[in-house]
Amino acid sequence: MNEVREMNELTYRQRGDYLLPELSMDGLEMQTLGKYGLLRRKYLREQRPVLWTSLSVNGQLNKHLLEVEAEANRRLEQLMSEMSVKAGLTEELKAQNPLKWVGLMNVCKAQAEEII
Repeated sequence: MNEVREMNELTYRQRGDYLLPELSMDGLEMQTLGKYGLLRRKYLREQRPVLWTSLSVNGQLNKHLLEVEAEANRRLEQLMSEMSVKAGLTEELKAQNPLKWVGLMNVCKAQAEEII
């Protein structure tokens, strides 16, 4: 049987004894998720399965993950610039002692990522 039913704005197709929703990604650009989008997806899937399912079925999951990714990256840039000023990371230090500059920059990035 290949019967089609419409319920709650979703179209379902019967396959054997099951009604399966016909989900599509119409209108959404396929963008690659970065670190924070993937972490959010893992969190939702493991810790908030009802929210994950709801966002998936409504076609909002990818949009939500991309928003989280963009906000996290914006916040990372902001924190990095603030922390680098506080740590005294200048172009002069970079020219005089590049290894120290890289080390301090890595520490700032690790702290900013921990905050996020």
